[in-house]
Amino acid sequence: MLTGGWQTLGMSSTEHFDVVIVGAGISGIGAAYHLKTLSPDRTFTILEGRGDIGGTWNLFRYPGIRSDSDMHTLGYGFKPWLAEKSIADGPSIMSYLRETVAENGIEPHIQFNQLMTNAEWSSADARWTLTTDNPETGETRTVTGNFLFMCSGYYSYKGGYEPEFAGRGRFQGAVIHPQRWPEDLDYSDKKVVIIGSGATAVTLVPAMADTAAHVTMLQRSPTYVVSAPSVDPINKVLKKFLPEKAAYALTRKKNSGMTEFFYKQTRTRPDRIKKRLLQQVRKELGEDYDVDTHFTPSYNPWDQRMCLVPDGDLFESLRAGTSSVVTDTIETFTETGIQLASGEHLDADIIITATGLQLVTLGEADFEVDGEKIDFAETWSYKGLAYSDVPNLVSSFGYINASWTLRADLTCEYVCRLVNHMQATGTDMCVPMLRATDGDMPRRPFIDDFSSGYMTRMMPMLPKQGDREPWLNTQRYSEDKKLFREGPLDDGVMQFTRAQIPSRA
Repeated sequence: MLTGGWQTLGMSSTEHFDVVIVGAGISGIGAAYHLKTLSPDRTFTILEGRGDIGGTWNLFRYPGIRSDSDMHTLGYGFKPWLAEKSIADGPSIMSYLRETVAENGIEPHIQFNQLMTNAEWSSADARWTLTTDNPETGETRTVTGNFLFMCSGYYSYKGGYEPEFAGRGRFQGAVIHPQRWPEDLDYSDKKVVIIGSGATAVTLVPAMADTAAHVTMLQRSPTYVVSAPSVDPINKVLKKFLPEKAAYALTRKKNSGMTEFFYKQTRTRPDRIKKRLLQQVRKELGEDYDVDTHFTPSYNPWDQRMCLVPDGDLFESLRAGTSSVVTDTIETFTETGIQLASGEHLDADIIITATGLQLVTLGEADFEVDGEKIDFAETWSYKGLAYSDVPNLVSSFGYINASWTLRADLTCEYVCRLVNHMQATGTDMCVPMLRATDGDMPRRPFIDDFSSGYMTRMMPMLPKQGDREPWLNTQRYSEDKKLFREGPLDDGVMQFTRAQIPSRA
């Protein structure tokens, strides 16, 4: 049975909860755990648009699907990652999430196949009314909640980003986007061309190379690629001498600190870091390999997201000759492959368009506040988790320069502090509002100093950040820990009030 009460609205019954979580992926499952632990007297539900938990890790099924971050930081702070490999595959991550749900009694709180399509806030009632569609039955329902916690990620589940390619209809083989991978795809002894140079392409190449006749990664421009062991050697030693939880906590602290230190170095000493990264690639591939053409980006490290190669598997396949990298632009698809601008033709039986995600704002739902539609691009970002003039709403958006879960965990802690504070103060509305002194703030992108295409395409849809607290989205874990855990809730920007709600007796 789901927790929560029932509220009578006219002739129909609507479930009501103190907190409604949208999405049962890493963020949503973490939100449920934190509410059960830190706000145990609050009722909540999770609205999940699909028929299973897991989000990203349930949706993507392509060969080799794995984390691009170590699991000591992509895992939850409250649940140690105990498997040997720190760079884990998709099925292992799904097992971890299922364990988390089972161990903490979260599944009874999840409503599956409830895709939220509309959210309407009423200040008179101090609550959200959410409309959901069941993708399987077409049924429409409504759920109400005092607080809305969006954990739906930042990309569309309907399909990935696919640029227009000239002549695509001419190609006689299969064209596949990794977001919609066919379960029955047989690529054994086939010539495969993968378009892209991001994390998905870098994962697919070695995973397919052992079976395919040959795999070619076709990129318009290179990406920084760094090799790391799939098993954390320090964690392996720590587990011999410390309890599992202690070893996990220390490894998490080490890895998050090292990641932040490395990122800072890319900002202050980009040339030095670039030289070190390219030296590592040359060591892997040899001095005769054309690293300048195929692995030397035109931008500085971490201006775009870097790709992790566990145990050097990509380099191994390149050395073995089972895969290759071509840096060129596409002129047109042909019946038998891809004609490049250089005049070269890539023969292919299968073409995979690893061209990225189609990004969206807050789960592709429509939002209204007191009858006025919300354009989130016109709002200001409050601490990177809430929106100016939008009451009782927080969204989970992780780091682009570190593991997503580090920030998701902190956001969950902040939400629990927020709802507990409202209960303690007898208020039922919280809304960030610009101060008179904030009127001159420059409108900066939600994520600054990051030029990846999938992010630059999304920036116009996201709120803006200013040049002063709390209108900043710092993307710095060490600062966010203090801000989210210890910073004052009633800070002069987040306004707490009580609605004049008529008696419901």
